[in-house]
Amino acid sequence: MALDTHFLARGLITQAQLDAAVAEQAATGERLDRALVRLGMLSRSEALAALAEEFQLPVIDPASLAVEPDVLAALPPKIVFRHRCVPIARAGRTLTVAVADPFDQAVSDELRLIAGGPVDLVLADEDELAKFIRAHYGVGGDTLDAMAAGLPGQVEVKASDDAEQAQEASVIKLVNDLLVEAIAERATDVHVEPYEHELIVRYRIDGVLQKANVPAAINRFGPAIISRLKIMASLNIAEKRRPQDGRISFKARIPNAAPQEFDLRVSIIPMLFGEGVVLRVLSKTAVLMSLNDLGMPDGILASWDTLIARPHGILLVTGPTGSGKSTTLYASLNRIVSDAIKIITVEDPVEYHVAGVNQIQVNHKVGLDFASGLRSILRHDPDVVLIGEIRDKETAETAIQASLTGHLVFSTLHTNDAPGAATRLLDMGVEPFLIASSVEGILAQRLVRRICKECAQIITPDPADLPKDFVLPATGRLRRGAGCRACRNTGYRGRLGVYELLRVSEALRHLIAEREPGPVLASKAKAEGNLATLLDDGYEKVRAGSTTLEEVLSAVSA
Repeated sequence: MALDTHFLARGLITQAQLDAAVAEQAATGERLDRALVRLGMLSRSEALAALAEEFQLPVIDPASLAVEPDVLAALPPKIVFRHRCVPIARAGRTLTVAVADPFDQAVSDELRLIAGGPVDLVLADEDELAKFIRAHYGVGGDTLDAMAAGLPGQVEVKASDDAEQAQEASVIKLVNDLLVEAIAERATDVHVEPYEHELIVRYRIDGVLQKANVPAAINRFGPAIISRLKIMASLNIAEKRRPQDGRISFKARIPNAAPQEFDLRVSIIPMLFGEGVVLRVLSKTAVLMSLNDLGMPDGILASWDTLIARPHGILLVTGPTGSGKSTTLYASLNRIVSDAIKIITVEDPVEYHVAGVNQIQVNHKVGLDFASGLRSILRHDPDVVLIGEIRDKETAETAIQASLTGHLVFSTLHTNDAPGAATRLLDMGVEPFLIASSVEGILAQRLVRRICKECAQIITPDPADLPKDFVLPATGRLRRGAGCRACRNTGYRGRLGVYELLRVSEALRHLIAEREPGPVLASKAKAEGNLATLLDDGYEKVRAGSTTLEEVLSAVSA
């Protein structure tokens, strides 16, 4: 029974859907089942089951397999990558091979010739098989295999050949493979680190660095890879002694998702054994998260909503680098943006494009920094202003003057907690009466990893192992992730915020004007019932089963 007949006979699709898919197939040349899946008319599992019945092949899940190394070595990597097939078992002379495309009969003949004996085929989902290949043969393994074949023996790539090699199709494909893999794994940063005898690639996923699975052959092509990244970022590839910064616009198609545009911020620094590269991954088309999605508690959200609706004043978001301050600010702007309000931002860099918001990119080369940008945009009659970061006294005083003249000003500071923001501004040299009269609220935050939903399990902790100030929920049980493929065996997938909001009362304004330190402000705010700490919110999220104690204690000092 042909596939189209199979789909119709089992009521999986209608004749109209089949006609539409056939028309699409004629235009793109892809297989009918793939066209149906891409158009959303058929699920991947339904298409796989139809293929299995058509070719009388068993279906396996590559993720559940534990394949011995000697079995994986039964086929050369170039064959595995070329035909998207994986040897998964051997019984006597018979080799079992998982494939995603059973239509090409010539592949079976080639596999039998290479394996030197009978070959049994089993069917696997195309995307799952691709993940298995990357996990066991490395990212870009096919490209590296082809590149290494062109080099005699152990000859290293010469530095003088970097520019020439960087333009070769194989190097371009390898770099693209690395970037697509990083994006598919939800990495926020890509680190390329040269050492004396190896090149290490690491991805920062959910705030933690993890080594990328790349073949050892990549060690021979480090200079070519770095030169390729320089070319993509429009940097000087001949300059290897000074740090360089640039940007790359990159379009990637992630499996089971529409193509997205990404902005990669590139930083290159000369190291002992070559140039180190770090790329920050920013999605231009990412949907901005709401404050609810970020994990802001209802009580803090209600108070924050009141603050961001004020007509003037300064609202500060504090925390270390990478704690999600910018994401919180964007989500806050999204809650108040309207036709009746003009919002202008000065950012370094502009990380996300927000509809209805006028965004300015800092450009130090022409003298456009936070302070000068802020002075200029005040002449554009804004209602709300966002300053990417208050770094110095000039920016702080300009922001305060803007707030005192009827503007609502958002900005960020690097401090450990909310009460410490006032002390930080005092350290910059800002007059205490200006801080006291302008700052309306200070939001401190951290990011902690979420427990993976796929492998979450209930545990009963030993009370002796818990912090003294932590109170177990009524059930006496907590959650943690056991580790699975979806979370790369970490037990965590995704992140959420832990928050602390300080609303500046009249009593606190008096203390700030008297230059009282952060701990005194915190004590007064707690006495007023005006401050729930980061640790309090973190503990609450542990009791709710969203994260673990280890995560909270590593992100928030007790």
